[in-house]
Order: sequence, then structure tokens, then C-alpha cells
Amino acid sequence: MRTLTRLDTDSRRARRELDGHIQGDGPLARHTVKSTGQRHAGHASFHESAAKHVTGKAAYIDDLKTPPDTLHVALGLSPVAHGLLTRLELDAVKQAPGVIDVITFHDVPGHTDIGPVFPGDPLFVENDISYAGQCLFAVAATTLQAARRAVKLAVIAIDEQPASLDPVAAAQRKELVRPTHVQERGDWQQALQQASQVIENELFIGGQEHFYLEGQACVVLPTEDEGVIVHTSNQHPSETQKLVAEVLGIPFHAVTVEVRRMGGGFGGKETQASPWACIAAIITRRTGKATRLRLPRSEDMRATGKRHPFHSHYRLAIDANGVIEAGDITLIGDCGYSPDLSDAIVDRAMFHADNAYSLGKARVTGYRAKTHTASNTAFRGFGGPQGMMIIEAAMDDIARKIGVDPLVIRKRNFYRNGYDITHYGQHVDQLKLLHGLVEKLEMDSEYWARRQSIGEFNMASPVIKKGLALTPVKFGISFTAQHLNQAGALLHVYTDGSVMINHGGTEMGQGLHTKICQVVARELGLDLEQVRITATRTDKVPNTSPTAASSGADLNGMAARNAAHKLRERLFDFAASHSAWGLDREEMRLENGMLVAGLGESERRIPWGELVQTAYLNRISLSEKGFYATPLIHYNRATGQGRPFYYYAFGAAVAEVSVDTLSGEYQVDRVDILHDVGNSLNPAIDIGQVEGGFIQGMGWLTTEELKWNDKGVLVSDSPATYKIPTFGDLPATFNVALLEGHPNSMASLYRSKAVGEPPFMLSISVWSALRDALSSLTQYQLSPRLDTPATSERVLLAAQALREKAL
Repeated sequence: MRTLTRLDTDSRRARRELDGHIQGDGPLARHTVKSTGQRHAGHASFHESAAKHVTGKAAYIDDLKTPPDTLHVALGLSPVAHGLLTRLELDAVKQAPGVIDVITFHDVPGHTDIGPVFPGDPLFVENDISYAGQCLFAVAATTLQAARRAVKLAVIAIDEQPASLDPVAAAQRKELVRPTHVQERGDWQQALQQASQVIENELFIGGQEHFYLEGQACVVLPTEDEGVIVHTSNQHPSETQKLVAEVLGIPFHAVTVEVRRMGGGFGGKETQASPWACIAAIITRRTGKATRLRLPRSEDMRATGKRHPFHSHYRLAIDANGVIEAGDITLIGDCGYSPDLSDAIVDRAMFHADNAYSLGKARVTGYRAKTHTASNTAFRGFGGPQGMMIIEAAMDDIARKIGVDPLVIRKRNFYRNGYDITHYGQHVDQLKLLHGLVEKLEMDSEYWARRQSIGEFNMASPVIKKGLALTPVKFGISFTAQHLNQAGALLHVYTDGSVMINHGGTEMGQGLHTKICQVVARELGLDLEQVRITATRTDKVPNTSPTAASSGADLNGMAARNAAHKLRERLFDFAASHSAWGLDREEMRLENGMLVAGLGESERRIPWGELVQTAYLNRISLSEKGFYATPLIHYNRATGQGRPFYYYAFGAAVAEVSVDTLSGEYQVDRVDILHDVGNSLNPAIDIGQVEGGFIQGMGWLTTEELKWNDKGVLVSDSPATYKIPTFGDLPATFNVALLEGHPNSMASLYRSKAVGEPPFMLSISVWSALRDALSSLTQYQLSPRLDTPATSERVLLAAQALREKAL
């Protein structure tokens, strides 16, 4: 007890000493200390739930209080990847202690297929089993333990059939979840035939588990009008509302979906959070009781889709300087058993098969291969990272063939004047930004001095080899499905002057809600503390788009700004017409909690609270809705041409690695990043997104290996067998900066740029640096084949293969 008392005393003393020193909006080294009145959009501010996160007060689905008679759900999943369900005997399950309800395919009152865009996703198996982990039945019991015990009592007979697990073979057999799509520009065939040099290669790019900290989870409550309220960890509340309503056979307005926050999403909760809400809703309506469903980690990993693995091939015509003249690129996406979002994901991979380089006359073909695995789905980058990998591999390969540094080849092939049209017909603007950003990073990171030093080190070191690479990112921002590029917001001002904002985006830790509050505070001239945000709900802002495609702040921020702007103008009109004030409408503005009218000696100031109260007493509405739709974007799928993106975000990273070529073990020594976010909405949050995106991408390319057995059962289904990056994987030196002085060329929110997905692809620099280190084994004459994830085993095999070729 004496020790505890001493520790408590020390803790209090430490807090007193630190009081006033650790403050503001982020680490002091990033110059984000709070300035009075400067926490609105464009300035750094801490996350709106930061204190709740670190104190444990932030409520996630498992923290929600429910009635004492709440039911708990466990699922019966298929143990095989492909077959015919011949027997499903559930009598023992129904009679098990604590079991209240058991449901199968035949108990679904409405739609049985919940495919988000195209059909193909049955809620339960009726006859055909398409992957190991597919849902056969659900059990609801008084406790979770009772439900899990009961699931094991089911008698299941399956006529197992061979599983199709090879997407390349599936594509050759034309086993596809969606038709093949082609984008082409110019006579690429003739250019390849007449080329003086042609280079080609192929690459396997592995998938990735989302590994969100909060798994798939929901709580469903019955309502008195035969509807339901769904609390869910979900990136697309409106879609879940639609699917739950269709499964129950009731109108959309009878279903309310609420999302306060997620413990991570990364795309894994864009479409694949809906099935669990649908199952829980059926049980709730059948029993009249609240229902809770949360997937255990191993079941979550087996039952849900991943980032799409890709098998890619390029064939490029190059000149004597390594400049691409024409190309033919083929991308085969492993889509799993159903379409899900694969059409758009493979499209985006195709859109990004050029990354920052002009392909000249080119064709890009995308196949959507069907395999007997869980339906692969959205994941940060949405196919873009897989598309970029093949052209980045080509840059390294060209460099080795020509005999110059890969950075030289990359810069020669950048989009440039006269070569600024993509293979899908969109003009690439801000070319000076792309070139200038790379040149600045090249200089700031001392790339060439380090290249010289690394060359000398490798000459003297027979086993440990160092590698260095600088890779760029050009990422298109917008949903490629045009209708999704819209958003709404609802703004309330209360009579005490406090403000409530709601919008259609969801918070998964990325700081979207914080940025929206900052936008409203800026538009109304208020301190951020006066603006609060509420949970995303389908009964407040309807028909919303998913929080995805890096567009959460772009779309919802503009909608919130639109609402605040309309309300502000209404208040200005009232203030100008209010006879007791006699204010001039011209030059009227809101700043620092005051309505300011006039200039100089004629300036008048009305406190915000007084303005709001007076407007209320004069029956002026203090509520407003906002809306925004992204302009200009279009894409003609029949021709494969158009402008699918409103703008591009750019970035670049330099990675340095050390590789033990006798064991394959390696470490990332240093990373330097310079990233383009236009005029940053919140530098502290944006830097965090760049750092997090890079580390997550590094895990995808190095340690995160998905493994299935020969029968199609996922064996990497836990943290013991699937390795995400940890603190120990951080580069010893990690320099991250935002590009300053380059606002978005398009009329985005305060000329900012999206920051959710683009930084993910910066991690390609680590993979390229590994290839660079391995290439030194052949005095940089040969470029290694290094599929991803580039595990130590793959690096070792690549080193051995190079040594054999060099003999």
C-alpha cells in the first residue's frame, strides 16, 4: 500500500510539472501548438475524441449499454471452400441451453442476396458453398458462450468439390465475377512492333488483411413501428440501411443506422459490415429483443474479404534513354467468389497503372478473376496501390537494362509538357508541382550523396547490402462511380450560441469529424469548442455515400461549409434589416465570436450569442442543410476514356534499407517523405495520416502474408500467423513533411487535398529499395524478381536467384 501511495504521489507531481508544457494540437516538433482562436480549418488541432480515446471513454460497439435480455449471436461457418450443402441438421442447436433463436437461408423474410452493387452475395448458404468461412446459419442465445457452444452441435454434411484458387487460370478459363475492361490510347500495337527495345516482366502482388482494432460488430434494437435501430461499426450507413430494410422486407424509413465511430475501417467496413447487421436485424424482429453480434478475430479474418491480390504483366517499348514510348499492361485481380466492389477496384488499379509516368501509346487490361475465397473488397487505395506496383517494377527494370540510376529513369518518364494525357484520356495538371516536389525531396534527403555512400558500402560489404529508392505517387481523387460524389450536412445553432453539425461521413480514427467541426468554426467565426458533432445517422442526413475514396473531407466538408454559408448569409440579412441595430450589410463578417459590420470608426460588433438570441426572438431559422456534388468528373466506360478524377494528389518517399543477403533479414534504416495535401485542413492530423498510411503500406509490402491451404482454408487467421507492422518496425529515422505553398488547382475545400489514401503508396519506396539492395549483388546489372509481400524468405530466394544468374 505504501508503494501505491508513493506512485500516486509521484504521478500527481509529474502531472503538475507537465501542466502547461504538453499542450495544444500535437507534438511541439511539428509546430502545432495551440494558438488562441486558431483551431479552425487550416490550423492544427487535436482529434475531437482524443481525450476520450486515451481515457477509454470513447464508446465503441462493445461499450454500448443494452437491455439485460439482449441476445448474443454466434455464426456457423462453412469449413470447406467449395461444395454442396447436403445436410444441415440444427435440432440439437435449437435445444441447447440458452438458445432463443436459430436462423438459416429459409428464415430470411425479404431479399436473400445482399450484393452491394451486383448480386452474388447470399446472406446465408442455401445450397452452393463458395468459400471457407461462408455463413451457414446463426444462433442467438442469452449469452455469447451459450451461442458459441450451441453452434458446435450442428450436424453438417457437405459434398466437397475442388476449389478454384488460381486467379490466372480462372481468367484464362473466363471464370470472372465481372466482364473484362480495357483502356487504350493510340496505336500501341504498331509502336511495340516498331520499337528498338522492348522490356517485359510480371509480378505477383499479395493481398492484405484489414486488421482493424475493432472487429465487425453491431447492436440492433427493435422499435415500436416494426423497424430497427442499428448501431454498427460501418463506413456506409446508408447502404446498410438499404440492405437491412430489403432483408426484412420493410421500407427504408423503418431502419435507422447510427455510427459514432469505428475502431478502424480501412475499407473493410464499406460493404462487409452489412451482413452482420442484417443477421442481427432478422433476429431482433423475430424475437423483439435487442441483439448483439461481434465476430471473433479468427472468424472475422476467415469470413471477410481482403485487399485484392494481383497478378500483373507489363510489356513496354522504350528508347535508348529508357523513356517509355508505348505499353501493354495486364492486371488480373483475384476477386474472390462474388463481385462485391471488384469492378471499381480493378478499374482504379487500371487508372493507376501509370502512377506518375506517361505510358505513351498504351493499352491497360483488367481481369476480374473468380476464385473460391472470401469476396475481396475495398482497402485503403482501392486497387490503386496494386496498379502502381507494376509500373514501379518497370522503372527499376528499365534502369538496370539501360545502366542508370532508377531515379533518373523515373524523372525521364514523369508526366511532362507534351506528355500530359493519361491512357484513359485525363489531362494531368500541376506538372511543376510533381517535378518540384521530387526535386525538393531529392535535395533535402541528400539522395545522391547517400547513393554514392551506399555504393561504396556495398562494394566493401559482401553480405550486408544497402538499398536506396525514391518513388513518387500520383493518386486520383474522386469516386469512380459518379453518383457517389455527393454529400449532405445538417447544421443547428441553439439559442445559447452553441452549434451542432451532422454529416454523412463516418469517423474511423482519421479525424474527419475534427475537420468538419473546424470548417463550421471557420465559417461562423467561432472557437472550435463551440462546435460539436453528433453520430452519423441515416435519419439526419439521408442517402449518403460511403466514407471512402479519400473523399470524406472533400465531400462532407463542402456540404458542411455550404450549410454554414447559407445560415451565415441568413443571419447577415437579418442583422442588416433589424432596425434596432442599423447595420450596413456590406463588409459584414463573423470573426472571433462576433458579428462585425462596417470599417474603421463606423465598425459595430455584436456578440455571437446576442445575434443568435435576437434572431430566434425574431423567428429566424437557426437550422440549415447543406449539399455538395463534385463537378466536372465523368467517365465513358464504353470507350475507356474520360475524366474520372477531380484532381490528383502527389507525394514522394525515399527509403533506405539494409539486407542480410545470407538470411533474407532486413531493416528499414531511414525514410524521408514529402507529401502534397494542398492547403492542409489540419497539419497535425494530416501528418499522422501520412505516417500511418506509410507504415500500413510497408506492412502490406513486407510482412503481411496471407496463406491458404490447398483446400482454400485461410491459415493466417490470427496475430500469431499474420504479422502487421509494430513499433519495432518503424524506420530508425523517419522524416515526414507536408509540401507547403501549393494549393489545390481545383476549387476544393479551402484548396486542400485528400490525405487518406495517397500516402499508402509511398511505401512502394521500401520495396524498391529492397530490390536495389539485391541488385547490388550483380553490380546493378540485373533486376530481381521480388513478389510481395517481400518477406525475409522471398528476399533470400531472390538473392540466391541473382547469385545463380551472375555466375
